[in-house]
Amino acid sequence: MTNSIRPHHSRTTSVLISGAGVAGTALAYWLERYGFRVTVVERAPEPRAGGQAVDVRASALDVVGRMGLLKEVQAHKTGLRGMSLVDADGRELRRTTEWTASGGPVDSPDVEILRDELCTLLRQAAGPGIEYLFGDSIHSLVQHDDGVQVRFTSGAERSFDLVVGADGLHSATRRLVFGPESDHLHSIGTYVAAWSAPNHLGLDRWEIFHGPGGDGVWGCMAMTVRDNSELRVFVGFHSDEPTEQLLPRDIAAQKQLVAERCTGLQWEVPRFLKAMWETDAFHYDVVAQIRMDHWSHGRVALLGDAGYCCSPLTGQGTSVALTGAYVLAGELHTAGGDHRAAFPAYEERLRDHVTANQALLEVGWARTVAREAGADGAAAESGPIAAVGLDEPDPETMAAFHAATAFDLPDY
Repeated sequence: MTNSIRPHHSRTTSVLISGAGVAGTALAYWLERYGFRVTVVERAPEPRAGGQAVDVRASALDVVGRMGLLKEVQAHKTGLRGMSLVDADGRELRRTTEWTASGGPVDSPDVEILRDELCTLLRQAAGPGIEYLFGDSIHSLVQHDDGVQVRFTSGAERSFDLVVGADGLHSATRRLVFGPESDHLHSIGTYVAAWSAPNHLGLDRWEIFHGPGGDGVWGCMAMTVRDNSELRVFVGFHSDEPTEQLLPRDIAAQKQLVAERCTGLQWEVPRFLKAMWETDAFHYDVVAQIRMDHWSHGRVALLGDAGYCCSPLTGQGTSVALTGAYVLAGELHTAGGDHRAAFPAYEERLRDHVTANQALLEVGWARTVAREAGADGAAAESGPIAAVGLDEPDPETMAAFHAATAFDLPDY
């Protein structure tokens, strides 16, 4: 079991975490438990709402169990019963009650949960001892022998013993310390948008897929969330255009781009697109991986997507982030806050696990989306069907998945 006793050091190590997502909030929980002085800075003005459904699997289930959160996490699961494939007129072509595209086997112990709900549970469990700075971010940082001097975009300046970048795929911390994003981001040329819409279809814990839509669009998927009170809609497409041309910073421009790409999709997609313009719960990004030789430099380390994004197509980003947060905090605790021992130990213990999970992009349904859509400019006819899980995964995929998710969670 984990050590829940706060150590009594002559000097408490201060840690600044950039990013209040799953990785950053989980790390804050563990560090505060171990007696560190924790500050979390988050660019958003308040905890982010919306976002996609994420999966908590294998060792990550053990992590939330050790946090005492397993029952609460399970209580917030999407609870999908199955999924269907429909044509342009909404006629059901196939269905399964064994699998869903978003969560995998229906009878699995894995938990599919909305990202914002998981973050809320983590933040509430961490308690009031953590300082949160919403609506701010790291503008610059300078490392010294005895700490890191940080200047925030608000103009405030503070010193911390350590800094951890848990600020996602487009990490500003990574850019400041390790160089430009282009050195580390590896795109597969696929883009995904997700947003909230009313459940006007009256679906009951169900998921529906329609596609492909031509011109690189591999389909649209809608799933019920929050006890059937709303839908989470996803669309994906492939493009060989330069990534920077397809990632406008303005949200309205992102929505316009998604609407234009979806013109070939039918079924309920026009109605979903109308809802897209009316909601603030919208997310759009490139499907990519972050690959780095090292996850730390001096007193700064990276965690989760910022250092080793697996890509949404592997379904493992959240689980790897939760496991990584547990290991990083544990190694810092074991080393008494000495980053010179903790950061290399964190990487040594986690590197093979990350590599195996990133390799999932090269097998099974993830490869179907990544390669077939890219090769043909549109998903092959069987591509979406295989990709969304209407058929049981092939043995190669299952063997790779079980090997990747296996991790011997240490005790600290």
